Amino acid sequence: MKIEQIYTGCLAQGAYYIMSEGEVAIIDPLREVDPYIQKAALDKAKIKFVLETHFHADFVSGHLDLAKKTGAKIVFGPNAAPSFDFYSAKDNEEIAIGKIKIRVLHTPGHTMESTSYLLINEQGKEVALFSGDTLFIGDVGRPDLAQKLKLELTQEILAGYLYDSLRNKIMTLSDDIVIYPAHGAGSACGKKMSKETQDTLGNQKLSNYALDANMTKSEFIEAVLDGLVAPPGYFPLNVMMNIQGYDSIDQVLERGQHAMTPSVFETVANETGALILDTRDAQTFAKGFIPNSINIGIDGSFAPWVGAMIPDIKQEILLVAEEGRESEIITRLARVGYDFTIGYLEGGFNAWKESGKEIDCIKSIDAKELALLQKQDAQLSILDVRKASEFKSEHIKGVQNAPLDFINDSMAAIDKDKTYYVHCAGGYRSMIFISILKARGFDHLIDVKGGFKEIKESGQFKLTDYSIPTTLLL
Repeated sequence: MKIEQIYTGCLAQGAYYIMSEGEVAIIDPLREVDPYIQKAALDKAKIKFVLETHFHADFVSGHLDLAKKTGAKIVFGPNAAPSFDFYSAKDNEEIAIGKIKIRVLHTPGHTMESTSYLLINEQGKEVALFSGDTLFIGDVGRPDLAQKLKLELTQEILAGYLYDSLRNKIMTLSDDIVIYPAHGAGSACGKKMSKETQDTLGNQKLSNYALDANMTKSEFIEAVLDGLVAPPGYFPLNVMMNIQGYDSIDQVLERGQHAMTPSVFETVANETGALILDTRDAQTFAKGFIPNSINIGIDGSFAPWVGAMIPDIKQEILLVAEEGRESEIITRLARVGYDFTIGYLEGGFNAWKESGKEIDCIKSIDAKELALLQKQDAQLSILDVRKASEFKSEHIKGVQNAPLDFINDSMAAIDKDKTYYVHCAGGYRSMIFISILKARGFDHLIDVKGGFKEIKESGQFKLTDYSIPTTLLL
């Protein structure tokens, strides 16, 4: 028997490869399926099943392409009704893979079709639970997503189902069972997820607030719903793609891999209204970029921020990237449902610059320069674009919180004619924020590189916590 967790950091997502006697099951695969197929080929094994824990909201699963390319059967638990051929497994049904079995445990709460898969080894011992978004390490799945599709499913009702699923289906299992969740820290599918990507159920009973055996259902519902913020706007759109189907990843890659000269790139941008997405490092972008392009760096939490900042998953996209990374970026966009990349700038930004076309730039200063400016002007306007929870923890005294997560609300409270100094935690999000606003006519935003980390380490600012009154935009 072989169990392999295939973890993708930018999505904080875990897919699973399970093999026994030349037969394989893949749980919650990513959209690019060739790595799974290649892995099975090396093991001289056949992919027999694609097991889905639920209809994912934060990424587009690879179930359709994987089934088409391998002949594997797509399996969902009870209550799932997708628009394609699949096997609807019953609660407590056992699926054979070689000499091992996987027991289907219907665990509604995160969504109504949410299902966990209990692995039973060759000796008949229950050894691992693939818990999807029902149980995370340190947390449980948020119960407010399914209501986006069915209004009668309130978050309170779903949280109640989740309580029952945990108490009746999962907490009754042996403490030595290993929990393999679908996500870890950084995912928007939960609140308090650990950086660890697996743990024993016994440890989770001791450390996970949601598994407190003494907690009543009403206490559980209150705790799970406390502190939830609105999910990214692309979540319901990804759910529908996972239910209804989508283009093959091969078609998406073919559509996007059109190299364009600067002149062609400019013409296409003007004629189509495509969004120009520059995926270079933030400080590299600041030194020069195509006017009206926005920056979301590929070497950060790329896919989730694309999903949060670009509301229409059918938006046509033109890429500016480091040479050689275009295919990677198109793939990572497709993971979260952005299938309409229509080309990229051949030769990258350097080709644009060398062609003599117009460029723009963003002024960027360090923490020491910001401190000097603040000493000269006590009324200096500083925007902290971190999440509200980060801001509450610690921030520069008297600054405004303008979370990138809610950029439209933040933008509405900013004066176009006023100069602002913008920082996040480390410099990634502040450049996203400034680039988007600059494309909308805000020309007086200055980036603070290094973000709050450098601000705090400089020791030159008065920091405060949320208990002291401060001006907030949100």
